[in-house]
Amino acid sequence: MADKKTLILGATPDASRYAYLAANRLAGRGHTIVNVGIKTGEVAGVPIEKPETIHTDIDTITLYVGPLNQPPLYDYIINTKPKRIIFNPGTENEELRRMAQKNGIETDYACTLVLLSIGTY
Repeated sequence: MADKKTLILGATPDASRYAYLAANRLAGRGHTIVNVGIKTGEVAGVPIEKPETIHTDIDTITLYVGPLNQPPLYDYIINTKPKRIIFNPGTENEELRRMAQKNGIETDYACTLVLLSIGTY
C-alpha cells in the first residue's frame, strides 16, 4: 500500500476519541501523519501542532472537527491543497465540500477507520 500522507484535523491525545484511533491506525499501516488540533500533546509519536503551518504535500485531510467549528479553518484546509478531504461522521459540511470541489479537491463523506479496515483507504 502506498503511503498517503494524512493530516488529521482535530487530532487529540484523548485515547477515547476517533481522531486518536485514526492517527494510530494510519501510522500503524505505514501512512505518514500530521496531527493538527487545538489540544497539546502527541499521538502515535507525532506532536499535535496548531493549524498555522500550511503543509503542501498532503494527500488526505481527515476531518474530526464539527461543522460549527470548521469556518475558521476553511482557508487553512483549502490552502493545504490536499488531494482529498474525508468528512468523518458528524463533520459533514456542504459549504466546505463545495469550496473544496471548486478548488479541485476530492471530497468523501466516509469514515477513515472503516476505509482502513476494508482496505480502501
